[in-house]
Amino acid sequence: MAQALPKGAQALPVEPDWSLEAQLWARGCSPVAGVDEAGRGALAGPVVAAAVILPLGTHPYRDSKTLPPERREELAANIRCEALAWAVGIAEPAEIDELNVLRATHLAAGRALVELRRTLPPGGLVTDYLWLEERAQVLPVAQADCRSYQAAAAGILAKVTRDELMRALALEHPEYGFEQNKGYGAPAHLQALEAVGPCRVHRASFAPVTRTLASSA
Repeated sequence: MAQALPKGAQALPVEPDWSLEAQLWARGCSPVAGVDEAGRGALAGPVVAAAVILPLGTHPYRDSKTLPPERREELAANIRCEALAWAVGIAEPAEIDELNVLRATHLAAGRALVELRRTLPPGGLVTDYLWLEERAQVLPVAQADCRSYQAAAAGILAKVTRDELMRALALEHPEYGFEQNKGYGAPAHLQALEAVGPCRVHRASFAPVTRTLASSA
């Protein structure tokens, strides 16, 4: 059964540390992995989740949203080199439309964990408020990517992986500016949706895309 810390139960630390993992270690769960995702709010492209197990120590990993792209890419390369284990899972736009974005996010996280177990099976998970049904004990905490080195590392890896995928999709579908907006609802992206309609990687179940499909029917 997943357990969560109540929102607002304690002040968030300025810097991430190992205190969330320590709660799971105290329950006999080891090793503990951090899990986070990227892309839930986008109108196009996949949801990407990552799972990371780091060596103990002080790390430079922080909430990916606070970092410039170049720094995220540097840190993602570090994570791939120094992590004891890491893995990425993807849920495609069609799966998001079929399942809804939350369930598709869980699917992506589950796929990442399947791959992680091939290297180092986790006994516990710290997630950024993802209530995963897993054999490992789960600690879903709001803003875990601000509080845990491992959740922050997972968020960085998920974000960098997804950005790489969106740049590749931009070559196939240059009219939407995916290389800039990464599939989110930026004004230029919304204008392109109105002008040319959605492509195969748009999420038909998301309201701006649904409206465009309805107007062109």
